[in-house]
Amino acid sequence: MPVEDDDRPRKKISHEIGQDLSLLAVEELTERITLLKSEIDRLQEAATRKRASKDTANSFFKS
Repeated sequence: MPVEDDDRPRKKISHEIGQDLSLLAVEELTERITLLKSEIDRLQEAATRKRASKDTANSFFKS
């Protein structure tokens, strides 16, 4: 009985900075762009939370 492509687990999309992109299809590039944009959003949210926490601590100790 042949194994169907749909039955195989999907490979997790990952990206390495500086990776050779010449062998990737347009769809793969688009998936990576989406992945990296969501990661940028996540990083910006974390930075915002840390900045707010730092500002709160600074205002507490300056009072």
